[in-house]
Amino acid sequence: MQAATNTDTARGPLLGAMFLMATSAIGPGFITQTTQFTTQLGAAFAFAIVVSVLVDIALQLNVWRVVGVSGLRAQELGNRVVPGLGHALGLIVALGGLVFNVGNVAGAGLGLDALLGLSPRWGGAISAVIAVGIFLSRRAGVAMDRIVVALGLVMIAMTGYVAIVSQPPLGQALRNAVLPEAIDFLAITTLVGGTVGGYITYAGAHRLVDAGISGAANLRAITRASVVGVLVTGLMRALLFLAVLGVVAAGVRLSGDNPTASAFQFAAGEVGLRVFGLILWAAALTSVIGASYTSVSFLASLHPGLEMRRNGLVVGFILVSAGVFLAAGAAPVPLLIFAGAFNGLILPVGVGVMLWVALRRADLLGGHRYPRWLASIGVAAWLLTIYLGWRSLEGVIRLFG
Repeated sequence: MQAATNTDTARGPLLGAMFLMATSAIGPGFITQTTQFTTQLGAAFAFAIVVSVLVDIALQLNVWRVVGVSGLRAQELGNRVVPGLGHALGLIVALGGLVFNVGNVAGAGLGLDALLGLSPRWGGAISAVIAVGIFLSRRAGVAMDRIVVALGLVMIAMTGYVAIVSQPPLGQALRNAVLPEAIDFLAITTLVGGTVGGYITYAGAHRLVDAGISGAANLRAITRASVVGVLVTGLMRALLFLAVLGVVAAGVRLSGDNPTASAFQFAAGEVGLRVFGLILWAAALTSVIGASYTSVSFLASLHPGLEMRRNGLVVGFILVSAGVFLAAGAAPVPLLIFAGAFNGLILPVGVGVMLWVALRRADLLGGHRYPRWLASIGVAAWLLTIYLGWRSLEGVIRLFG
């Protein structure tokens, strides 16, 4: 039986895994999506946030437990369940991660444009170089853990500042969190897909396996990290919602080109615009790191030689993403839609593998007795991922029909 990892030595990787998952979810799309739903639903969006966080916790508790206790990455478990399934899962997740990474690089460029007035192309290129530098360092894992934690805290602090100065109607938001004036199921499913879809589902769990924090002996730390990671994402979503809600409730009509920037600028003037730039840049850069690291964690298991060159593969992944952005000038919208649709389609497959291992393959969990209550809420959340997958399939049909 594997011994529990020393708490002091594991604190860095545990924090890094929590924030890698959280900051991978908090990307440019996350910011735009939250603003749009807040504008459409107002205070009633609070209920969608609460429900999505609960569903995310149900999914991540199961994924982190299965991956963490087994000590095997998602694609390795997939291959044990059905030979070749893990390879297919890995290739599709990595493809989606690559396309989304183009959007992340573009978001980083727009963030530095708002923060420093740099050209988005230069901003994207500089951000890609910073991300490459992290993985070229001698202690790349430690560097990645530290930067995602630091930038995650910066995003939360800056968004919290704007949430305070925008003076949102807190009472109305709290009331709608439990007694909503309107329920938008599409908003809930969109939030779930954006928070745990594609590579994001596995980012934190794979980081723990790579750091050697696995096995039933480390179950308490794995469980706590999975829940805290989702709560960090939920906190950021709630603060951003409140920041925009204060502006919307004041009757301000947000700019169609960049609604979040206009909300922040109205709430805090020129400082608000710069703060928005910093938040967008931090969100995009950490998403570049998360998408690249997690996508390569899937690809590296295709061949033993790739595992030995993981940092080089991550660097190449980032450079290809940046190269596509610089060549195209922006993230190609049809490709982003296509990648999002495929991530939605693969989500129920990946979660289904995790639940099958939990319920039917105790041998892969070292004989660990899986809690039935946890599997039950996982199945309920899995049914929602099937709905998300169906919506994604409709998106593919509309895109190419």
